Amino acid sequence: MLYFLSELSGQVNVLNVFRYQTFRAGGAVVTALIVALLCGPSIIRWLKTKQPMGQPIRQDGPESHIITKSGTPTMGGMMILLGIAVATLLWADLRNEYVWIALFVTMGYGLVGSFDDYRKVTKRSSGGLPGRVKLILEIAIALAAAAWIYQVTTPALADGLAIPFLKDVMLKLGLLYLPFAVFVMVGASNAVNLTDGLDGLAIVPVMIAAGVFGIITYLIGNTVFAGYLQEHYIAGAGELSIFCAAVVGAGLGFLWFNAPPAMVFMGDTGSLAMGGALGTVAVISKHEIVFAIVGGLFVLETVSVIVQVISFKTTGKRVFRMAPLHHHYEKKGWAEPTIVIRFWIIAVILAIAGLSTLKLR
Repeated sequence: MLYFLSELSGQVNVLNVFRYQTFRAGGAVVTALIVALLCGPSIIRWLKTKQPMGQPIRQDGPESHIITKSGTPTMGGMMILLGIAVATLLWADLRNEYVWIALFVTMGYGLVGSFDDYRKVTKRSSGGLPGRVKLILEIAIALAAAAWIYQVTTPALADGLAIPFLKDVMLKLGLLYLPFAVFVMVGASNAVNLTDGLDGLAIVPVMIAAGVFGIITYLIGNTVFAGYLQEHYIAGAGELSIFCAAVVGAGLGFLWFNAPPAMVFMGDTGSLAMGGALGTVAVISKHEIVFAIVGGLFVLETVSVIVQVISFKTTGKRVFRMAPLHHHYEKKGWAEPTIVIRFWIIAVILAIAGLSTLKLR
């Protein structure tokens, strides 16, 4: 919205600053942070009135959670979504379709997550929506977004998959593009959801990944930088740096209330939306493989669950004491802050590795 002020720069020169994506990205971070911080207390109070007993705690989860996390309300992801929506609509160029696609998936997945959280709270069960129903809704949203991305993107790149470390290499997926894009978005959404099991564990890696993709989208959306880095130039992708900045700002605001001991959990409302947002940006920017590196922590958590299920069903034995992986270390006696901080360190290392692919080719 504020971007349109730049069109008045001919009359008021100072308004030209609104043309710059870096300036607007900074504005988006601050705006999303302020919105989340200001709305957070009211949202938490409202959630407590609607959830007097808090989020249902898994009976088969770590025993300590029944004591330490009982009574904490869920659906705190609403403050994240609100911060992202306000900041993006305020600072991004709303004529850019990529921005609307990212918002569509984020809010759509947030809505699915809110239905899931609502059922958990009202039914006093950790089950939520039936898995099949939730998956169908996620696939439908992702498929619509993938078709939209395909229509908006330059034909030469629309169905391509960029290969890290190799310059000017674009693997044409053809008819496989749509299911692949859907897999990335749905997979990312559920991977973040699986990671969200300890106070602050998921939101910081989400912010780290969003920051990395804010840099990536800014660079590939600029002809000069994309050419210098030998990256594929994607016209309009730079505006997603404002969206990614909004994710970082809203995440910071949420972390204020989610820091141990958490006053609120993001729930599926936040985790599904954050994963969907990151997956969508990865698909638009043609950096899906890089996302698997940057978001490697989410991949690791997901793989731990898959390995656990396969092992138990085929041999009757468990590889981990409990899955996802962070629960395994809880069972081994690691303190929650220790697990969270060490996983954050891993996320930072993976983010650096992902960024290195921009130049190492």
